[in-house]
Amino acid sequence: MSEAKGTTPVATISALGLTQIIGYGTLYYSFSILAPGMAKDLGISLEQVFGVFSASLFVGGLSAPMIGKQMDRIGAATVLTIGSVLSALTLALCAWSPSIVVFALAVVLIEVASGMVQYQAAFAALVESDPKTASRSITYLTLIGGFASTIFWPISAALMGYLTWREIYLAFAALNLFVCMPLHLWMARKGRAAVAAGVGRAREHVVGAVPPERRRGAMIVVSAAFAILGFTLASILAHMVPMLGDLGLGTAAVVVGSLFGPAQVLSRLINMIFGTRLSPPVLAVISASLMVVGIVVLGVSGDWLPGAVAFAICLGLGSGINSIAQGSLPLYLFGSDGYGTITGKMAAARLALGAAAPFAFAAAMQSFGIGLSLFATAALGVVGMAAFASVALTTRRDLVAAE
Repeated sequence: MSEAKGTTPVATISALGLTQIIGYGTLYYSFSILAPGMAKDLGISLEQVFGVFSASLFVGGLSAPMIGKQMDRIGAATVLTIGSVLSALTLALCAWSPSIVVFALAVVLIEVASGMVQYQAAFAALVESDPKTASRSITYLTLIGGFASTIFWPISAALMGYLTWREIYLAFAALNLFVCMPLHLWMARKGRAAVAAGVGRAREHVVGAVPPERRRGAMIVVSAAFAILGFTLASILAHMVPMLGDLGLGTAAVVVGSLFGPAQVLSRLINMIFGTRLSPPVLAVISASLMVVGIVVLGVSGDWLPGAVAFAICLGLGSGINSIAQGSLPLYLFGSDGYGTITGKMAAARLALGAAAPFAFAAAMQSFGIGLSLFATAALGVVGMAAFASVALTTRRDLVAAE
């Protein structure tokens, strides 16, 4: 089998899958594991470290629309290549940082680079390759990328026993420079060569399900829903392993947290096999529901191990489907033209609101305890779920009326 669905080469999806594992693992998932070491080394509180992380998410959100426009202008694979180099440089800068100011600047730049190498850019690369099969390719990609947390949470925790956080970041910089960058460069050159040789078939544009006159309103609702769910998920993920430890799970916290990744993969596998019967708006509602249920279960069960396991699995299932929805729902609703710009705007809303999540959740746990913080986060998730439901119902009504 040389191609996925006969169009997007398996080699391209596999390369992107590996770079997404490294990109998310080194630039995002490792932070919560390394944060205590950063705080101790720099002589600041853990809350201040997560405050810097929150600021970086906000700046990353501001940069997302610009990155999206560049993907439409110069190509997503080119943006991915540049982003891999920037990821390596910013990780090295963070590892070197001699002061809190340089550390904060480096963390902010890391998040900007993240927007150039993570799902937003990878999805755009698949849409560029073939809009008609992009939704299916996105599912394949997220199936592979779902292993990022499973691989990098334990790796980061294990490395802390032998290396400092600075040395770990240098190793992560090397991964981005010597593994991700060549793969992204290969994709960019392959795409340019295909165009130059005239072997690339004409793109079949996808027409969005939302009429042009209602596009602005739909974009606001969908962007708000993704932003709210992004805040909910970021609140939990940034503190997941330490939070489980504080609940009394001890050394089992890392093991339970590691279930999140396989659950993401399982949800994407289920969607790949059975999800063709469900529209992207319905998938978005299901993803939000699973995340809310998982958080509520943890809030109720506390240090009960089966409850924590159920929480990690539900959260992973919901997050896995949510990642697919982030790529497929904009394509389904608004079409393939200007896809990079559209997803860039949505990412801006999601990251801007999610920027406060790590710091806000840390402050909430400090002031009100883990239980109340979890229930408040779940309540926000319900709002996002309702927004997705409204989009699903409106789209279904339009399709029925058109028949």
